[in-house]
Amino acid sequence: MTRVLALLELLQTQPGLTGAQLADRLGTDVRTVRRYAARLRELGLPVESGRGRFGGYRLARGYRMPPLMLTNEEALVIVLGLLAGDRLGMSTTAPAGAGALAKIERVLPDPLRAPLAAMRDTLSFTTDTVLAQAPETGVLLTLAQACHSGHTVGLRYRDWHREHTEREVDPYGVVFHSGCWYLVGHDHLRDGLRTFRIDRIASATPGAATFTAPDGFDPVTHLTASLARTPAPWRVEVLIEGPFEDVARRLPRTIVTLTATSSGVLMRAQAARLDSVARLLASLEWPFTVHSPDQLRDALGDLAGRLMAAAERRPGDPPT
Repeated sequence: MTRVLALLELLQTQPGLTGAQLADRLGTDVRTVRRYAARLRELGLPVESGRGRFGGYRLARGYRMPPLMLTNEEALVIVLGLLAGDRLGMSTTAPAGAGALAKIERVLPDPLRAPLAAMRDTLSFTTDTVLAQAPETGVLLTLAQACHSGHTVGLRYRDWHREHTEREVDPYGVVFHSGCWYLVGHDHLRDGLRTFRIDRIASATPGAATFTAPDGFDPVTHLTASLARTPAPWRVEVLIEGPFEDVARRLPRTIVTLTATSSGVLMRAQAARLDSVARLLASLEWPFTVHSPDQLRDALGDLAGRLMAAAERRPGDPPT
């Protein structure tokens, strides 16, 4: 039975191997390989073999998933992926992730089950748990398939006013960002690029029409830029005298847009609070000049005063 299971693992990892190749890897002969394959078929596994001397063996796409044969490292990767997906809000529906983890743990051998259970119970993340609304699995899969095949999709969408509209969209890409799933594409109703929260999509229906995405279009770049342009009370413009690549690594592109100039990097943003912008700028090591608004200079002055007071405070001084 051990060699039968070894054959199953080879069929899963290296489909198409010939009988002679399988016999060589299993340390047996071609006739025995045929017997092992017949045994797998008796167990309900759809093993196919090609005709002729050089015909290969493979698992057909059957009506059920064959048993998974995982190494210790593969099992660890899957468990970590499930735990991280749940923590980051990437799970579609909570029971699915928990159910998958429970099934994997049930079939693990005891020497591996205990360490992975310990990993599950002791693993910590510096990122806080994201409590985002998970999208429906069927909706997410429909959108991903439509993006891949280049087919238009019909959406029933609920906006932030809780109003429902029917949309026809050319889906360019699905993006997971900061605990939310987004669809980026061309909205026929508005005749332009739009970003949709996938958890607000009540239904998604594949269409027959096809489309071609613009050359070089990057859904992530479009999403982060559109989020950075979200209306806010303050429009900020600051010139940062640093290398563009280094500045870009330090500033979140979800809240700022950056443009390289001959004098440095021009940062534009829309902000709800200028004191937050002041703290962000103070964390940079490069000189900068505030173009607008003037009130940002006041916020920077207030922050500088608090930092100076903290620098001059001595142990035992009364609180200010």
